[in-house]
Amino acid sequence: MSYKTLEPFFKPKSIAVIGASRSPEKVGYQLVKSLIDVGYEGKIYPVNPKADEILGLKAYPNIKSIGETVDLALIAIPAQSVPEVLREAGECKVKCVIVVSGGFKEVGGEGAKLEEEVKRIAREYGMRLMGPNCIGVYDPHNKIDTLFLPRGRALRPKSGEIAFISQSGAMGVALLDWMTMEDIGLSCFVSYGNKADVDEIDLLEYLLHDEKCKVIAMYLEEITHGRRFIEVASETSKVKPIVAIKAGRTMEGAKAVSSHTGALAGREEIVEAAFKKAGVIRAYDTHELFDYARALATGRVAFGDRIAIVTDGGGAGVMATDKLTDEKRGVGLKLAELKEETIIELKKHIPPFAIPHNPIDLTGSVTPEMYGDVIDIVARDENVDGIIVIVLIHPPAMNVKVVDEVEKAYKSTNKPILVASTGGEPTQKILKMFQERGIPSYPEVERAVKAMKCLVDRGKYLKKLGKGIH
Repeated sequence: MSYKTLEPFFKPKSIAVIGASRSPEKVGYQLVKSLIDVGYEGKIYPVNPKADEILGLKAYPNIKSIGETVDLALIAIPAQSVPEVLREAGECKVKCVIVVSGGFKEVGGEGAKLEEEVKRIAREYGMRLMGPNCIGVYDPHNKIDTLFLPRGRALRPKSGEIAFISQSGAMGVALLDWMTMEDIGLSCFVSYGNKADVDEIDLLEYLLHDEKCKVIAMYLEEITHGRRFIEVASETSKVKPIVAIKAGRTMEGAKAVSSHTGALAGREEIVEAAFKKAGVIRAYDTHELFDYARALATGRVAFGDRIAIVTDGGGAGVMATDKLTDEKRGVGLKLAELKEETIIELKKHIPPFAIPHNPIDLTGSVTPEMYGDVIDIVARDENVDGIIVIVLIHPPAMNVKVVDEVEKAYKSTNKPILVASTGGEPTQKILKMFQERGIPSYPEVERAVKAMKCLVDRGKYLKKLGKGIH
């Protein structure tokens, strides 16, 4: 099917909420409220045979009584009633359906049979189905929010360029919280649950053509159609980077996946090979997933593995060097060997007792201006493929102006520059300022180093495709 059949999930002109409720404790109430709170601009039709009005909107006894075209239906009713309501939606020519309800394949037995029936009905009427057992779509750009979770407890990230798709709703929502706190922008979020119809392959195809998405982050529990996944992921990753966590790597983890969504996790070595072939960058924890995604969202990659480190703390520089160059416990990149003319130029801008060799230590006599000058000089060195900047805010001459100086240098080059800064509240303030300026920043040196490795890997992949132009 064409990726365009998924468009009503993200750009519906009208939405019916089947199972809408007047009770704030019910899922059906929150589904309507989430659409109102996000500022959805289309028509909302609450469906409840026992209500005349819900949250100020006229309620309807069933979907047929709406009498208008419905692009998207949200279904939040007991599992046993879903087939009948789905058939009704099909008869009303609803284009897309999100089945929020649980009690299907994930519980096995009768639930699995019920899911097959739901799948069959959707196919019969040509409807695209997301779920069951999912929370659907949050798209801040298009003002779509089908999350049944109150905004006071489940945070929604600001709009941005990273798409995040997750088979697990709970895991997805927890990571949306984290993205919000880390000030990471989102192009859209999709929780697709048991994937009776819409799966990660469909979503990759859609996101490939979605202009507001620059990077795709994925939380996967299973890959159902391996060959097709490799084919679509390969096509997508030529244009947009894909970063993925694959849960269920261990035998115990695979069992847990099965009981969660009724999915078969797949053999680890096959998954590893599939990701490699398709150019998917693998993350092993949630920090890595978004650390990599936000570095990739800048559109900058390293077309080589020679990295420069600029710091005002010698110890931090040593730690970064260890992590960078250690092949067993680190990432196995190279410390760039600076050209002689670079070192001569650096000496003109740093104190006589500072270290002009890589890692460059600006010492406690550092100033914000020194950071700008040094990054600018190092970025012009042909032996440098990427720069890790460690900003320790503690020295007496340091202040928030360092953000302006680093930004100026950042804009003067196309080479990747990642910032790390470790410390308390004043440091966190600086980190957030960097993020707001579109410069990826990390609270730990090791995280910045791993993110740089991700940019090197992306560069290698693009070079292999013949796209590696420095």
